[in-house]
Amino acid sequence: MNDAAIDYAEVFQALPGAVALLTPGLVFADANKEFLRVAGRTREQVVGRHLFDVFPDNPKESGVSGMRNLAASLQRVAATGERDAMALQRYDVEDPERPGEWEERYWSPVNAPLAGPDGQVVLLVHRVEEVTELIRARGGPTGSRGRVLEAELYTRARELQELNERLRQAHAREREVALALQEAMLPARRQVGHHNAAVRYRPAVGALNVCGDWYDLVDLVGGHRIGVAVGDVVGHGLEAAGVMGQLRSALSAASRVAAGPAEALNVLGRYAHVVDGAESATAVTTFIDFDRHTISYSSAGHLPPVLVHPDGRVEFLDQATDPPLDARPDPLPRPQACTPYGEGATLVLYTDGLVERRGEDIDTGLARLAGSLARHREKDPESLADAVLLELLPPGGATDDTALVIVRL
Repeated sequence: MNDAAIDYAEVFQALPGAVALLTPGLVFADANKEFLRVAGRTREQVVGRHLFDVFPDNPKESGVSGMRNLAASLQRVAATGERDAMALQRYDVEDPERPGEWEERYWSPVNAPLAGPDGQVVLLVHRVEEVTELIRARGGPTGSRGRVLEAELYTRARELQELNERLRQAHAREREVALALQEAMLPARRQVGHHNAAVRYRPAVGALNVCGDWYDLVDLVGGHRIGVAVGDVVGHGLEAAGVMGQLRSALSAASRVAAGPAEALNVLGRYAHVVDGAESATAVTTFIDFDRHTISYSSAGHLPPVLVHPDGRVEFLDQATDPPLDARPDPLPRPQACTPYGEGATLVLYTDGLVERRGEDIDTGLARLAGSLARHREKDPESLADAVLLELLPPGGATDDTALVIVRL
């Protein structure tokens, strides 16, 4: 349906809430049926007249400030162009059938601007919800502070409910975009497949918890060698995903020209120093030499890779661990270690979402990982990855992202 087919005047009249349109001078431009009903006025009594001529202050109640508060809110919206949700207001209304007789009424107003093509406010949208009956239904003397506070909580709860729904929708959209961005920046499956490797990425549960975990596999120059790396960026959402992409790309490029993994991390650390959001990021990279049957590795604050030997022995590669990226103002050369492996061994790199649990020592999680890898070591990389995730991740999903890379050597 196009705009031409919609009668917006009828839509305005049919709105279930009480809504009026005011000029910046506070003159009624229009009011819908619900507004006229709760106000006890006809359209002819309202449109074209000043707000406070139609609804003057109650002269019998000098301590009531509803009119002053409403005027201040509307003027603020007109001047700033920003929406204003007011606190609960007592604003008495004169009985149109009995001049001089005033009804005690309570309202929850929200005022919003409507801008013209030049950006200037041309109309004020004044929406009110009457809560007088709620206050009366709770018993006690009319106007008691307890009932006013209760009604205030009721109306604010409805405002918060609407706000939370908008936030949930926004966070869901951000999560979808971050996941798509993250997936686009990670290596394609076909790049991984010819290395007899398996990769897995599991986002954290919850709309706000898309993080910056990443992995990479890259063919190295000279001999039959590949580089395998994982990393973790502190933070959540699109910002973390963006930083992750920069660091992964930088390490991938550095690995292709570096003499070893330590040199690659040296380059990455200097690059991270000028990337906003890369503070405290961690990474570990390994260079696998299939001709020499060796693994060279270096870690920048990351959990150690695991080497599962064909006989079931599990070795944590933790002899070359250094602080996280950008941890030092003047980076020092990072350590590097090398270990041999036998035909049929398995190299496993992972991020902390796989092993860390709240209130549990990290060694417990590492032992759990070692046991799972030893039990399932004879499975192919794809099946092994599935088995490890099934055993180690909580049934409802982890509260942190998980990246997992398994390479059969």
